[in-house]
Amino acid sequence: MNLRKRVIESTIIAVMLTVVTAVTAVMQTASVENVPEPQQETKAVADVQADGSAGIIEELASLGDAATEQASIERADVVVVAEAQEEEPQLSEEQQAWNSKLMADVDDFLYIRSSADGESEVIGKLYKGAAADIVETLDGWYHITSGSVDGYVKSEYCVAGQDAYAYAQTVCDTVATVTTGGLRVRSEANPDASVIKAASEGDKLVVDTQTESPEGWVAVSLKNSTAFVSADYVTVSLNVASAVSMEEERAALEEKAAEEAAKKAAQTTTTMVTQNASVAANCDEVTLLAALIQCEAGSECYEGQLAVGAVVMNRLRSGVYPSSLYDVIYQSGQFTPAGNGKVASVISSGVSGSCLQAAQEALSGVDNTGGALSFRRASSGQAGVVIGNHVFF
Repeated sequence: MNLRKRVIESTIIAVMLTVVTAVTAVMQTASVENVPEPQQETKAVADVQADGSAGIIEELASLGDAATEQASIERADVVVVAEAQEEEPQLSEEQQAWNSKLMADVDDFLYIRSSADGESEVIGKLYKGAAADIVETLDGWYHITSGSVDGYVKSEYCVAGQDAYAYAQTVCDTVATVTTGGLRVRSEANPDASVIKAASEGDKLVVDTQTESPEGWVAVSLKNSTAFVSADYVTVSLNVASAVSMEEERAALEEKAAEEAAKKAAQTTTTMVTQNASVAANCDEVTLLAALIQCEAGSECYEGQLAVGAVVMNRLRSGVYPSSLYDVIYQSGQFTPAGNGKVASVISSGVSGSCLQAAQEALSGVDNTGGALSFRRASSGQAGVVIGNHVFF
């Protein structure tokens, strides 16, 4: 557009120079020639010159108007382009990453095949809520990678790019991943508010996107209420899953079946679960009990972890042992991990989520040991209720 404008301006200048040159030449000729001309002819020549000048002037004016109009159009074009650029939304880094991703728009899962052929081997599944990276776009297929799976999915069952990002926001939870151990989940966005529970490092708390969070806090959904955690100790993101291979799915099913069998076997050796009165405890006491449970039964089934917590609470209620949770745990000669510093080490490095849950349930009064006050390894031969690797008596 700028080149065209310069051409028009150059043309106007050239024409004006031509007119000036022509008028100057006529005046010089008139002054040199002394031959008298008839008055009528002179008037005719003048009229012709005037008409010619007027025509040139009109042409110049027309060219000037055209140049002005063109310049206005160009300026308007520039303004429109600038406005369009300003109105174009800027994508965040998270959104930009979705330009090369897709999700399966299905009710359950989409098969991932070994090649772009509907008859080829099924090597994995892309479940609803899982995303994949697009390697290549083919005719009716996508070549993808997700998790440990590298294969092909039919494009007709997928949404890609920013459409996939929008879809993910509707089918996936937004979660706050805890980055430190023992993070306090509070009833209000206030450092002095009551503590509802303590979260372990790596825990994923579902963000309550319907509640506005004050600066420095993140609202999370906790059972049927809203709680708050410090934004400094969580990372907020969409909880998007990955594809699973057929081998991984088979292994997961076998593990689940084994866990259910073990749970069923453990239930046959336990007494009926009883419900005692709950014991009030602050966050530090919950963490302390959870740390002891982790040291004594962290690698066992949940029932075994709960049983260790129940023994501590049974001692606290008995009247025979110390009257505070701290003193029960640190009573000389009782719990070895407390005396050798392992409990303190676990507290400083972070307690697992299952042990925290077991501690909270034990504090609430649940007892699956039948009132046991002690436990040993099941291989010791001690009579009692066997739960996991321990016998409780």
